[in-house]
Amino acid sequence: MLTKRDLLRSTAAIAASAVIARPSLLMAQSHPGIIEAKDIAEEGFIYGLPLVMIYAVMQEFAVDKNSGQFKAPFNEINNMHHVASPADTAVITPNSDTPYSFIWLDLRAEPMVISVPVIEKDRYYSVQLIDCNTYNYGYIGTRATGTEPGDYLVVGPDWKGETPSRIKKVFQSTTPFTLALIRTQLFNPDDMPNVEKIQAGYKAQPLSGFLKTPAPPAAATIEFLPATTAGIKDNFFQYLDAALQFVPETARDKQIRAKLARIGIGPGKTFDFKELSLEHKAEILVAMKQGNDKVDKWLASGNKDINGWNVGSFFGDEAFYNGDWVMRAGAAKGGLLGNDAVEAMYPYTRTDAAGAPLDGSKHNYTLTFPAGQLPPVNAFWSVTMYDGKSQLLVKNPINRYLINSPMLPEMKKDADGSLTLYLQKDSPGADKESNWLPAPDDKIYLVMRLYWPKTEAPSILPAGEGTWQPPGITVAE
Repeated sequence: MLTKRDLLRSTAAIAASAVIARPSLLMAQSHPGIIEAKDIAEEGFIYGLPLVMIYAVMQEFAVDKNSGQFKAPFNEINNMHHVASPADTAVITPNSDTPYSFIWLDLRAEPMVISVPVIEKDRYYSVQLIDCNTYNYGYIGTRATGTEPGDYLVVGPDWKGETPSRIKKVFQSTTPFTLALIRTQLFNPDDMPNVEKIQAGYKAQPLSGFLKTPAPPAAATIEFLPATTAGIKDNFFQYLDAALQFVPETARDKQIRAKLARIGIGPGKTFDFKELSLEHKAEILVAMKQGNDKVDKWLASGNKDINGWNVGSFFGDEAFYNGDWVMRAGAAKGGLLGNDAVEAMYPYTRTDAAGAPLDGSKHNYTLTFPAGQLPPVNAFWSVTMYDGKSQLLVKNPINRYLINSPMLPEMKKDADGSLTLYLQKDSPGADKESNWLPAPDDKIYLVMRLYWPKTEAPSILPAGEGTWQPPGITVAE
């Protein structure tokens, strides 16, 4: 999950986002006035934020080999033989539970076939399919399809071919570029060789290769506009232009796309913020901030506060969002690439049970699960520590970034059978170190992950209304 509360928080950052607007704002055919242009820019910011965010990730992972975060070219798989560490910075709030495998798919020329091997029944894995609208349009894995081997077809928005007999299921993306994000559970550090064997069994190949038929003509080479996650603040509209080229218009977004075209935002447009009048500049900056504020407001209200934890569910497919652009933007900002609730739940917090900000420089904290009340899951659960400012993993002397359920045999229970985690920057002592989750010497951001949450009571589902609730964090005595 990619969480970034502070991604576009400040007015200055929002202002910078508009630095690449266009003179066509003033020269659009219907000449929208300043106030109308402001309203369109605000709506466009909300609509475009997820598109810009995932476009930047695609550039860093599959296009720019010098990005420092490059994984593999399109249609090639990259298997990470380690879990995320503080060195992984392209994806904020990285998951350190499961080694990732990445396949950015280019579906323009033909569909791609993803093949998975047999997986042990007690090992969780999932293949999450996310398109450039940030819709989760399908799953392969322990929960969705079981642990047997299989071949699955991923097709682009316009594909209408016949399904080959050996294909178990067809998944259709709304965009020609799409990400297959694979998570394979790692039980402990010694388990990595087993995970690597499983990863070696993940395959991606064009449909023609799978069928052993002649390949169609290759798709045209694209000169992508360079983009980075860090650059979103300074190049928002420029990135949005580039992203929209690869997001086909649909009935759901036709209206907002038409509005954006009126102020010169869309595929192939060129616009320079510096050429706008002072009045237009001021209104566009206000629009960007107001759009960002609306997204933050949705994020604050879209979750339920349970013992200081934010609990909610806002990831899904196109029908799930149904044109609710504020919800989609809130989901992206709250956790880009997050799973559907049935696949994983992500309670997160920046505060203790009393509502005070978590700060490792001021306090030591404890998180106690009462006896018999560990997170109810079919797969596994974890609690991961992040730096509250960067939302990246925290460097620490024992290289421990999370505590998860596979670690339970090595952890110490309290006399009453409860489990207490020690959240602090310094070791709680040798007798408690097995339960220590090192914290930064600064603000703290915590994410709990519940993979394949149980649906029968006790359960965290429905999100925010379930019979199981995460316990609050308390200041250590």
